Amino acid sequence: MKKIGLIWGDGSSPEIMAQAKRVLDAIQDPVDPFVYTDIAMGGEAVDKYGDPLPQHELDKALAQDSVLLGAIGGPKWEGLPGPQRPEKGLLRLREGMELFANDRPAKIWPQLADASPLKKEITDKGIDFVIVRELIGGAYFGKKETKEVNGELVAVDEMPYSEHEIERIGRIGFETARKRRKKLVMVDKHNVLDTSRLWVKVFDRLKEEYPDVEYSTMFVDNAAMQIVKDPSQFDVIVTENLFGDILSDEASQITGSIGMIPSSSRGKTKNGLYEPIHGSAPDIAGQDKVNPIACILSAALMLRYGLDMEEEAARIEQAVEKVLDQGYRTADIWTEGTTLVGTKEMGDRILENL
Repeated sequence: MKKIGLIWGDGSSPEIMAQAKRVLDAIQDPVDPFVYTDIAMGGEAVDKYGDPLPQHELDKALAQDSVLLGAIGGPKWEGLPGPQRPEKGLLRLREGMELFANDRPAKIWPQLADASPLKKEITDKGIDFVIVRELIGGAYFGKKETKEVNGELVAVDEMPYSEHEIERIGRIGFETARKRRKKLVMVDKHNVLDTSRLWVKVFDRLKEEYPDVEYSTMFVDNAAMQIVKDPSQFDVIVTENLFGDILSDEASQITGSIGMIPSSSRGKTKNGLYEPIHGSAPDIAGQDKVNPIACILSAALMLRYGLDMEEEAARIEQAVEKVLDQGYRTADIWTEGTTLVGTKEMGDRILENL
């Protein structure tokens, strides 16, 4: 029995979640079907409970094998005090589930290559890599201080990392590479930063446990350049929190549409959080316009990494590719000569090809 938590989310999110659930229903083993639990988080939870993630809803999430999320937030809740904002629920969910690794795939579908800002000769070589970002350490979580020194303000942000924190994200990276093309690049700045030198030391030890994975390092400034110069060289990139935040946003733009990009956040157990990278699109909620593909591909990531269902995950991804080959597009990826479809019809077409 595989238990899946569903966070339906806000704005247009329930529309994409409905299509992802249809795909999961179709792909499951009829003899041992998935067991779903609805979890309220974000604006939905604020409306129901006055809290973006009550403890009883977090407890539901912790009891699952994996959790699938659509998207949260919207202008409806922008005027609320900080602790009641929908985004606080997501931060508390990540903390409660102890999710320290964020996986952000960057894949350009050949059918959508013209939407990329990169030159055709670059996209023709293919773009298909994953950035594994450490999620709960580094400068974002280190000590912060602003003080006056000699009549002027001085600000300090500490960037702490322990061997334990580096090792656990490193293992996620190596294991991810083993499920892909067995190539890993650790991105750092060890010519300047002591934290990066510790990353190198830990990864040099870890690589001995993964002799089947080709391992190398790259300075972060060079990595930023190489992602736009020759992204085809990458398979798995592992890096710390600040660098990963910047590089993953850069990578999302070279694929052409954020409506196609899934993501996952994983920790020390199989119970991870899987979600599209885009927002809740409240402006088109209820209009059958939002692209469900990123949410459906997030469900595929959940099957692959959270539930050890590689074959089923691959079948979903192949179905999406067939639909794109057939020329069906939602509004965000539509171009002249293709067929415009809505949210539900895109789900229908993917199911037909599954």
